[in-house]
Amino acid sequence: MTTQPTPLRTTLQRHVDNGAVPGAVGLVARGAESEVVAVGSMDVEGTAPMTPDTIFRIASLTKPITAAAVLALVEDGRVALDAPVSRWLPELAAPVVVRTPDSPVDDVVPAERPITVEDLLTFRVGWGFPADFRLPAVQALFDVHANGLAPYAMPDADAWLARLAEVPLLRQPGSAWLYNTGSDLQGVLVARASRRSLPDFLAERIFEPLGMTDTAFEVPVAKRDRFPSSYAPDAQGALRLLDTPDGGFGRAPVFASGAGGLVSTAADWLSFARMLLNGGGAPDGRRVLSPESVTRMTTDHLTAAERDASTLFLEGQGWGYGGQVDVVRVAPWNIPGRYGWTGGSGTAAHLVPSTGLVTILLTQVAMTGPTPTGLMREFWGVAGV
Repeated sequence: MTTQPTPLRTTLQRHVDNGAVPGAVGLVARGAESEVVAVGSMDVEGTAPMTPDTIFRIASLTKPITAAAVLALVEDGRVALDAPVSRWLPELAAPVVVRTPDSPVDDVVPAERPITVEDLLTFRVGWGFPADFRLPAVQALFDVHANGLAPYAMPDADAWLARLAEVPLLRQPGSAWLYNTGSDLQGVLVARASRRSLPDFLAERIFEPLGMTDTAFEVPVAKRDRFPSSYAPDAQGALRLLDTPDGGFGRAPVFASGAGGLVSTAADWLSFARMLLNGGGAPDGRRVLSPESVTRMTTDHLTAAERDASTLFLEGQGWGYGGQVDVVRVAPWNIPGRYGWTGGSGTAAHLVPSTGLVTILLTQVAMTGPTPTGLMREFWGVAGV
């Protein structure tokens, strides 16, 4: 008897067939039940099929994991949400701010208050990307951030932080949501406050308890047959090669990017999502986070004005710690309380606390901007919200 393909498989296969992606893995889970579909190939040449355990560059799906690590340190009493980050990041003890967002980088005023740990988590640091990338302070910030799809190209954390400290803030601390920089600062904070490397801290406190055996900042030789090539669309829509299995992720990076440095699988990110749905508990009963920390992480912390100013990235939704929190049902999948994010490498992962739904989409084709791709929206549409 022939089994009819599910809507999930049909949707993913259509985007492989039209050349948008060489392959994809989609996962939809509710409670203990899940559907995992792998379609297409590991590269444009079709040398090997995509499989459910394929390891992907997850880019900004790293952000929720890094935020969870900060909260673990808060629970340990090693950091406090209202503490100035200069205690651990002295390079940021005396930041300056451009007088107005369009001011040149040498027209600055002192910061009105210190940057706090919670500013890093809510992306109200003062550094980060707004809707207008042309602003002088934003252009200077681009010079500090490496290509987000190549985090392995960044200098070591101390050098990166020293360079960042030379760039004026675009906005006063606590006054505006600005994308991305806060997560890399969180990663440096975790390393310095724990006195361990970010990879080691994540491995001990998150990956090991949750059985996330394929999540790391590098891919060892023994696993590279499960690690696809990555691509980006060119101006004509064809796919150009960005990285190979033996490329940039084949060695430990000098800077472990808390904003986008991890590789992972659908099964591993599902384990992380289920921990959040379980109030911070691991499958074996160990506690990764407290229920209170999970609630803070998955609750919107933005004002209406901050959401309105951030529509390029958030499309009117809110932000918790490390991920978007839906507050307005502008599409069927924007269920209020839905938490998660997208990754510039072509990835997306979300969970809905009210229903227990988890949706994960992993591809190896980069997004061309902050707006979710057509494949992402179609995937969400068939995910059974």
